[in-house]
Amino acid sequence: MEEYQKDNQVEGTVSSIIYQNEENGYTILRLDVKGEEMTVVGPMPGVSPGEYLAVKGRWVRHATYGVQLRAETVERRLPQGLKEIYHYLASGAVKGVGKATARLLIEEFGEDTLTVLEEHPEQLTRIRGISPKRARQIGDTFRQQMGMRLLMEFLTAHQLPLELAVPLRRAYGDVALEVLKANPYLLVGEEFGVEFSQADALALDQGVGAEDPQRLEAGLLFELAHNLNNGHTFLPRRKLVEATGVLLEVSGELLEESLEALERRGEVECQTVAGQEAVYLPALFEAETFIAQRMREMCQSELTPPRGLDKLIDQIQRRQHITYAPQQRQAVELAAQCQVMLLTGGPGTGKTTCLRGVLALFDAMGLETALAAPTGRAAKRLGELCSTEASTIHRLLETGFDPHTGRLVFTHDAYDPLPVDAVIVDETSMVDVPLMAALLTALRGDCRLVLVGDPDQLPSVGPGNLFADLIRSKVVPTVRLTEIFRQAAQSAIVRNAHMVNHGQLPNLRQNTGDFFFLARREGKGVVDTIVDLCRRRLPERLGIPADQIQVLSPTRRRGTGTRALNQALQQALNPPLEGKGERRFGDWVFRAGDRVMQVKNNYDILWREEGGTRSGMGMFNGDIGDIRSIDGEIITVDFDGKIVEYSPDMLGELEPAFAVTVHKAQGSEYRAVILAALDGGPMLMSRGVLYTAITRARELFIIVGDDQAVASMVANNRQTRRYSGLRARLAEEE
Repeated sequence: MEEYQKDNQVEGTVSSIIYQNEENGYTILRLDVKGEEMTVVGPMPGVSPGEYLAVKGRWVRHATYGVQLRAETVERRLPQGLKEIYHYLASGAVKGVGKATARLLIEEFGEDTLTVLEEHPEQLTRIRGISPKRARQIGDTFRQQMGMRLLMEFLTAHQLPLELAVPLRRAYGDVALEVLKANPYLLVGEEFGVEFSQADALALDQGVGAEDPQRLEAGLLFELAHNLNNGHTFLPRRKLVEATGVLLEVSGELLEESLEALERRGEVECQTVAGQEAVYLPALFEAETFIAQRMREMCQSELTPPRGLDKLIDQIQRRQHITYAPQQRQAVELAAQCQVMLLTGGPGTGKTTCLRGVLALFDAMGLETALAAPTGRAAKRLGELCSTEASTIHRLLETGFDPHTGRLVFTHDAYDPLPVDAVIVDETSMVDVPLMAALLTALRGDCRLVLVGDPDQLPSVGPGNLFADLIRSKVVPTVRLTEIFRQAAQSAIVRNAHMVNHGQLPNLRQNTGDFFFLARREGKGVVDTIVDLCRRRLPERLGIPADQIQVLSPTRRRGTGTRALNQALQQALNPPLEGKGERRFGDWVFRAGDRVMQVKNNYDILWREEGGTRSGMGMFNGDIGDIRSIDGEIITVDFDGKIVEYSPDMLGELEPAFAVTVHKAQGSEYRAVILAALDGGPMLMSRGVLYTAITRARELFIIVGDDQAVASMVANNRQTRRYSGLRARLAEEE
């Protein structure tokens, strides 16, 4: 799809609606502009044939549909004149009014028809066949449409996204505009996703004072919510007040008063934790305290191991043709004796062997066991390693709809627990506090839990430092595997991963085996080399096809970030061809054959199994697939056999994945990994990032970049401090 230069503002009458998504208002329509038909696409909820629109936007040429205007602002004007009013009503835009009724209304009320519909619907009973009940229904429908029009006008006037109109109406109904005017700060947050600065500017424009308690409280809540993205479960009171003071340019004294008001209303929780005056959002406070309480209960539960445990383990060894090392045997024995345990260790230390042993032991004990991991790729790998089915934690818990809150929730909880006797979770370092709380809530009182992971990898994207906190508390029974087995030790990937983890720089000149370093000191050289490795050298020389190579970068931006790498790799591996479907979204052109990643959890997206009868709901952050086809407005993606169709309004959930950040690669394993190591911020060019990148590779790991950059990463063991109270809560005396 290409940009098309033309006047970016048009006015005309909607002649027809080609497509309209009622959930989010995304619309494709035909606009009659002085007798010329034009296609307009974008968020235009509730727009109907006959309406007069003034649209500003960007012209593009669609491969299938030709030139179209992508709407950025839309002004709606009520139909004027008898002809326009009739066309509007006859289109079916107002429920309960068709062509015949539209004609009768025009004959009776003339150009006052729309005024009657909005202000005096009871007069509609003058029309034969319209009962008082039907008159009220027609009037209600029309007023709803007028409310949507006024809401869109307000959003346009204040340069806010039109996409907000539908969720606002869904949340607040007919009074959405009034509610928004009264509290513009409701736009801040996950549901609406508006930047605080935008909501704040709107509030000030609506007459909210700079020191108004509403503004101060909104600022405090924003800082708390914003810092969840930095991994914190709480903020120290002093830091919260200081940060909010800078944000709002107000004194700390005023903010202290607002914080106390929030605490009185239960909108924040304040508690001293590990010597800190901690301020929590209630949901995080409840999740953290629940995890600590439940974990302590499980640790105190004494289980009787099965009779003849030693003989049972010996039998498992014979069946699996293996002899456990002392630490591995200890792990299997501990699983028989404890309701909850942690299993940790770096690459090559035999975690998978232990997992298989624990699973075999649970089977021998007659326990129904569920295997789970935080991401789809990690779950798939876990299932393959253990030769049984594994799922994501989200899919294990299943999703449902809460009619009271209007939000998606997990189906399995304390009232409907998981129908299993044991749960084994791999890659636990990626699990955040809310997700662990949800999992623990869904376990039966006697259910066993085995948590497996590597605390030296990057922590979870979400709040908390859960796995590390559990280990460091020394409350939960733990087996740490430290012995690197001979076969694994022969791998330079394994050896160098452990060297990096201990702060030692690998020998970058020793390019043998499965670990290589290619020196490049400028961005273009790094990108060109990576492209050549993916397109030619690895497929031709080592027989590793491009779709089994994953390019990683510490950063999204800069010359060797994922953005630049994705553009270069797409051009090399999946160039445009006549007949190959394309769809522009933002700065990216999606193309059939592209590798893409789902970048947010979407619990209600539908998928179907390729070639089968199974279907389900939910795709999750980190799931990687390939674009199967682009047919008109629909992009079809294959996620390892799960087929998902994306409409244009859903494309913000997809990103190109020829190259991904190291953080996004957590929990995944690839046949070959190439890491761009040249530049990036100090928090990204770190030892943990390098260690995590190396441990993603199964057969081959290549660094392309500057040896000084690699040395800096090894030396940089800085970790952003995460404010979390879990470790302290676990260690508390009862």
